[in-house]
Amino acid sequence: MNRWKILLLFVTLVVAAGSCSKSPYATTNKSYKKQAKKFAKVLKQYPLHDSVNNEPYFAGTTNFTMRKPSFVIIHHTAQNTCDQTLKTFTLPRTEVSAHYVICRDGTIFHMLNDYLRAHHAGVSRWGNMFDVNSASIGIELDNNGFEAFDERQISSLVSLLERLKAAYKIPAANFIGHGDIAPTRKNDPNWRFPWKTLSEKGFGLWWSDTTNVTVPVNFDYLSAIRIVGYDMKDTSAAILGFKRHFLMDTTKGMTPDAKKVLFNLYKKYY
Repeated sequence: MNRWKILLLFVTLVVAAGSCSKSPYATTNKSYKKQAKKFAKVLKQYPLHDSVNNEPYFAGTTNFTMRKPSFVIIHHTAQNTCDQTLKTFTLPRTEVSAHYVICRDGTIFHMLNDYLRAHHAGVSRWGNMFDVNSASIGIELDNNGFEAFDERQISSLVSLLERLKAAYKIPAANFIGHGDIAPTRKNDPNWRFPWKTLSEKGFGLWWSDTTNVTVPVNFDYLSAIRIVGYDMKDTSAAILGFKRHFLMDTTKGMTPDAKKVLFNLYKKYY
């Protein structure tokens, strides 16, 4: 199969989203296809023979695959309905998107091919990774940020995460929230999100019983939070992000209980 046929296969892959004429998003679906074809045209421009060493001919490797996501970032929509979010993600002026939107009743909308880059993480950081969008899948849960998550919604999320984890070999530690990667400006998927339940199913890390845990006097909790992955540019925001995720606590400042949990995580995983 020559590379042009491979490109055609790529176009077929990325435009394979449903084009049912009954869809209220028939118009924006056409835009999706148009953009996918534009990406294929960009691929056709390569290799640029004179861009590196002016080689006399192209020697294409036989060993390659498409890039795969290695993180999943979970959000809440901060809007009141699924339809409202779908509209937001289909307006060019918003410049925001996600791969999946999960409604309160458990319905899953797959809005973007997993291999393409969604605009969901924004300015963010996790460990030494700054361009989170390029390495992750974004999942938005229909929730305004001030309510509990519907059981049907969480059930659908777990099913989706099972598929993604198996398909892309995503490590358990790499299932995190928007509030983890951008703690100075985001709090989603909010403190009500059941991270412990997800961790028990293999998505995200969690701590063990801390009843008998004694934190050493010289324990450097700021370094430990950084090792977990949080951006320490704003230490107060990082501490809050950690407590929100692992203790469902939205108060400011490090506490003895939070130090116990952090020390437990640090010893258990790092």
